[in-house]
Amino acid sequence: MTRNHDGQDDALDHRASPRVAIASAVASSGAYHTVVLGIALALLVATFIAAICLGSTSIPLGTVFGALTGQPASGNPDFDIITAIRLPRAITACLAGAALGVAGLQMQTLMRNPLADPFVLGITSGASLGVALVVLASGSAIGSFLTGGMGLGGGFAIVIASTLGGLCVLAPTLAIASRLQNPSTVLIFGLMTGYAVSAFVTLLVAGAAPDQLQRWIAWGFGSFSAVTWNELQIFGPVVVLGLVVAAVTIKQLNALLLGENYARSMGLNTTAMRILTMAAASLLAGAVTAYCGPIGFLGIAVPHVARSLLKSSDHRVLVPAAIVLGALTALLAQLVALLPGQFGVLPLNAVTALIGAPIVAFVILRSRKGIFVG
Repeated sequence: MTRNHDGQDDALDHRASPRVAIASAVASSGAYHTVVLGIALALLVATFIAAICLGSTSIPLGTVFGALTGQPASGNPDFDIITAIRLPRAITACLAGAALGVAGLQMQTLMRNPLADPFVLGITSGASLGVALVVLASGSAIGSFLTGGMGLGGGFAIVIASTLGGLCVLAPTLAIASRLQNPSTVLIFGLMTGYAVSAFVTLLVAGAAPDQLQRWIAWGFGSFSAVTWNELQIFGPVVVLGLVVAAVTIKQLNALLLGENYARSMGLNTTAMRILTMAAASLLAGAVTAYCGPIGFLGIAVPHVARSLLKSSDHRVLVPAAIVLGALTALLAQLVALLPGQFGVLPLNAVTALIGAPIVAFVILRSRKGIFVG
């Protein structure tokens, strides 16, 4: 009897060992993800402080901590620089990077295409059209009234025009998405719409006056510096809303990884999910374009960095990773743009392209076929 019980126990242990191995692997993977996210978060905090300390003039670390903790200014002009310029710029960079990183992750999952990006929906082109119409109309009485006395990045007329332009281009793409089953077709439709709108913007810019053209070019360079505290009261909640939508749809995004047929078998309304995901990604990318200009490559590059570091396709870890790594990458790009110091500022779009283009090239070269289609 003793040997019989021992044999039964051995059999139970043998059957249980695969489950124990799986549980151990999951726990080990979870610990690895926690460590990676913890390191990324620590780097984000350090880079955030560095972004406040560094600029055309360096500010001591003690002064930065004093300003962040609300210590009295005591007539120190550095406090004004921190609170009026550098702190809102750093917060804007974090919000913009997180928004673009999550939007890119959403589109790559939805389109099943690692080169997908929120901008392929034509949002950036539509936003650029709205900005062009306002800026190039500034010579008229109405245009002067709308833009007079306001900076290009901070004018509410520019923000409204950019947002409306992006929504106008997004509407037909969403209509097509509700009727088509192939995400790659929607991707191509968005690209073609964006190209058509960009061509119209080019025609408008070609006939612009020199001063109008200069303002347009300045907006097109991209910048995190033009967003004020008042505008952050709008920009911040909009980005947070888009991130919340991404967080509550994590399970649905994981289901889409296994294909739409599997997602339908799990009871997921794939059409509604596609529209909701594209609307959330468009909200995130459109807000960034409106307030910061057309910031490129972050939406493509950040999700790939997150997957490579975490070695996972699970959105439960990829969404927070995209938020942290997106904010970190945007802050690093801002620091690089400020390298000339007192001699000027580098165009932010050029910096993000230098960061993102090698990653995109690596993704293409790693593919055996060189292309990615649904």
